[in-house]
Amino acid sequence: MAGPWWWIPVALAAAGALLMLLRRPLRTASRGAHFTQAKKGFHQQRERLEARFIRLAAAHGGRDDPQWTDCEFDDGVSYVRNRRTGELSALVGVTVALEGVGHPPATASDLIRNLRAGTAVFRFDRDHWETEGRVILNLSPSETIRFYQNDLEVVGEEVAERHA
Repeated sequence: MAGPWWWIPVALAAAGALLMLLRRPLRTASRGAHFTQAKKGFHQQRERLEARFIRLAAAHGGRDDPQWTDCEFDDGVSYVRNRRTGELSALVGVTVALEGVGHPPATASDLIRNLRAGTAVFRFDRDHWETEGRVILNLSPSETIRFYQNDLEVVGEEVAERHA
């Protein structure tokens, strides 16, 4: 009577071993599909995200901080994943024009000094993109990735095409 039941633990052990072997490929495939959907969503929502980013970033400053007068977004996008949390983010290069850095711009060189390069951060939250208006000043997206290389892994990049 005890003989026919031995196959149940063996079958469960075999199923568990198979799941362990397939876990990584299944997770990779799932992340790939998730990334493809997220990337498509970023393109669909980009204009709204950029407007929200500017509004939130400009509001972050205090009364004595330089005020944003303009923000230009690069076309390229770097997609990264946080190694610890798995959170997906999009990094976009920006050039921010600030007013109130030192003194009001009187010459073209003053105006150039008031420009700051940086990286706008957008994050994917379950099924949509969000931003808190966070900018990493003085680092391009590639420099940001190198600086945070222990925390971030690149999952995709879209390089802006230059038209001659």
